[in-house]
Amino acid sequence: MAYFDNINKIQYEGATSKDPLAFKFYNPTEKVGDKTMEEILRFGVAYWHTFTEDLSDPFGAGTALRPWDKYSDPMDKAKARVEAAFELFEKLGVPYFCFHDFDIAPEGSSLKETLENQDIIVDMFEDYMKDSKVKLLWNTVNNFSHPRFVHGAATSNNADVFAYAAAKVKKGLEVGKRLGAENYVFWGGREGYESLLNTNMGLELDNLAKFFHMAVDYSKEIGFDAQFLIEPKPMEPTSHQYDYDVAHGYAFLQKYDLADKFKFNIEANHATLAGHSFDHELRYARINGMLGSVDANQGHPHLGWDTDEFPTDLNATTLAMYEILKNGGLGSGGLNFDAKVRRTSFHADDLFKAHVVGMDSFALGLKVAHKLIEDRALESIVDNRYRSFNQGIGKEIREGKTDFKKLQDYALRLDDIQNESGQLEEIKAILNQYLVTTLAK
Repeated sequence: MAYFDNINKIQYEGATSKDPLAFKFYNPTEKVGDKTMEEILRFGVAYWHTFTEDLSDPFGAGTALRPWDKYSDPMDKAKARVEAAFELFEKLGVPYFCFHDFDIAPEGSSLKETLENQDIIVDMFEDYMKDSKVKLLWNTVNNFSHPRFVHGAATSNNADVFAYAAAKVKKGLEVGKRLGAENYVFWGGREGYESLLNTNMGLELDNLAKFFHMAVDYSKEIGFDAQFLIEPKPMEPTSHQYDYDVAHGYAFLQKYDLADKFKFNIEANHATLAGHSFDHELRYARINGMLGSVDANQGHPHLGWDTDEFPTDLNATTLAMYEILKNGGLGSGGLNFDAKVRRTSFHADDLFKAHVVGMDSFALGLKVAHKLIEDRALESIVDNRYRSFNQGIGKEIREGKTDFKKLQDYALRLDDIQNESGQLEEIKAILNQYLVTTLAK
């Protein structure tokens, strides 16, 4: 059965195209450097926002019009979503998809029934994937929506909940292995606290680390060698989540001897909620060898919650791709569109249009970032700004060949200290120029 009869396979038509269902900048076979766009960008579709999101909000019911919603039985609807999903994947030409366990199959009346429901849908995935180039970028489990996780999952004060969450992750690892997932993500939606007044932070963090170590051990036991990823977020739904940002997460991984087993899945909207820019989080992960994958979206500058908009900010996508290219790519990771159409964009066709603009935004960002790196436009500015550390006392500081006594002697001989302008406005103008000239081609 076809769910998007009026949509043909999305084609690349170039920057002058007026068709909202055509790529303007994303040409999967076009080479940027020595790799194609498809190889570098590794786009993925988020199953939850694309196929289960009803576009409800705290002030109103869902508005989404989806052809699979005609089925009232939850399992019939889940099966229809699989059919629709692979039709969308093929027509968009994306190489990957991602899902939570509850996205693909409904929860049953018991854990046993829940896992059996998953198996039925995973069987369907296997059948579809045999005849498709689409692969599983990553999977994860939803240990945050159900009321049983009201106090957390791996950080819950209730040991029974910890055990239940572990059982779900065990199944998630088995599903990941079965479907050939290249990564496995942990997002601690309830792994945090509302108030320290009733929280044993030390115990919760210790338990979270034990949970992660058990996951690592079981993945080795079953031969599941996917990259493990942690997705940072500062708050919402909890007041304070333990994986607040990359820096917090990295400190946690180092303390509990997990840093060699995990990397980060960085989401743009989560970065801004933490008070950082998207490229800041990517840079912090990159310079520490911890950049694993990306959830590609953006937040709204006027709204202080996780709006999960499709990425359209070319400045942000350019700076993101700059970090990704400097990282040598994303390895087994990719750009997963953890993004939902707006509540007013309720037609099924809007799902395609939203992904097209998101893919185009990152494709253009890729081309601009590649040119910036090729020309050393930013590197030369940074190198020049820090040139005092390449000679004399600066070089001694970098090489660890000085101490406070020597530095004081040096400082006492200084007549005057001359600083130079950071020229930030000029640098931003250069970035704009690269964007405009790339658009003009």
